[in-house]
Amino acid sequence: MAAPRKIVLVSTQGYKRELDALVAGWIEEGIKYVGVIGADASRLEDIIDDLCIGAGTDPYFMLTASHGDDETVEDAVLLASQLTEEVGDGPVEVVKL
Repeated sequence: MAAPRKIVLVSTQGYKRELDALVAGWIEEGIKYVGVIGADASRLEDIIDDLCIGAGTDPYFMLTASHGDDETVEDAVLLASQLTEEVGDGPVEVVKL
């Protein structure tokens, strides 16, 4: 199976320092999409965007989204799986933080 090109990040408690290392790893792996759902989803999306802008000498393009309280993990996975033109047709991985 190919490495996931899309991530759905489930935030259980909001920002944790581990997010910085996760994003750096995702950039190295070539992840093209991260959707965030759960605690402080919108804030975490902004942090991921900031980390991508500050990645190395050139900003890294990663499409991001945050999902509201009325959405489920399944909704977030469905959206990620439908983003084939934008980020490719790779699998979706769910990661908890």
